[in-house]
Amino acid sequence: MIVDVITGAVRYGACVVFAAEGETVSERSGVVNLGTEGSMLTGALAAFAVTVWTGSPVIGALAGLLGGALPALLHAFLVIDRNADQLATGLSVTFLGLGVTSALGTGFVDEKISGFDPIAIPLLSEIPFFGDVLFNYDILTYVALLLGPALWWFMKKTRWGLILRATGESGDVVYAYGHSPRKVRYMAVTAGGALAGLGGAQLVLASTLNWVENITVGRGFVAVALVIFASWLPIRAALGALLFGAAVSLQLQLQARGVNVSAFLLGMTPYVLTLVVLAIASRGQAQRMPAGLKAVFAPGGT
Repeated sequence: MIVDVITGAVRYGACVVFAAEGETVSERSGVVNLGTEGSMLTGALAAFAVTVWTGSPVIGALAGLLGGALPALLHAFLVIDRNADQLATGLSVTFLGLGVTSALGTGFVDEKISGFDPIAIPLLSEIPFFGDVLFNYDILTYVALLLGPALWWFMKKTRWGLILRATGESGDVVYAYGHSPRKVRYMAVTAGGALAGLGGAQLVLASTLNWVENITVGRGFVAVALVIFASWLPIRAALGALLFGAAVSLQLQLQARGVNVSAFLLGMTPYVLTLVVLAIASRGQAQRMPAGLKAVFAPGGT
């Protein structure tokens, strides 16, 4: 059971890793995107539909990237160019994504696809215990496992990562150094949405292999919460996403073993457990909120 739960943590948490890291990029630029859930939904439907039409999960994953980027681009336009409220706009984008995918996805409910197959890494996958836990996943899951460290390196060690972080702190300073805060935020929000869309693609192409209405069931909102609890640190956000995946896996294992607990209670367990653990873990630590976000969460902020 322990191996099953840990393996499930990676399988079910990978899609949330993509969304959480995407939201980390967006918020580091000073823009909160509560439309992450909408981007995951549109990315999932785009990936599933294109895979049905082409038979290629690779092309489907690329469609998922594009499907997630488009709602994020709309969010960026409204909050950056039109100065709309970030929180209200993000929720509106999520509801738009839910409505569009519910309407357009009805024809795909009964469709079946061949998604990404697990790739066992030679020799490493044969190691007892660790082989199954770390080295026997699909390609998108491997990418998710590497994404947190890669994003940490990008933000800490590269010039463009510094510009991204500086934009979230003070757009005026970035402008004084010859860069456009508007362009940086546009790229960050759109890239964040694309990653969320890839998370939706991973969900349907490597995990569920089917499409149902509202297939993400709030995973995008969990990703946004993880970013805040993780103090905008990519690796901590990824670990929080894997914790959520472990809670989902544990819930499924308990149901499979016939534990006499309400199915509704078990269904809410991953969300409650993840938030409680992260809330406790974040106590007493200095919050690293980018200065540009303080106006968003302050009364009357934009």
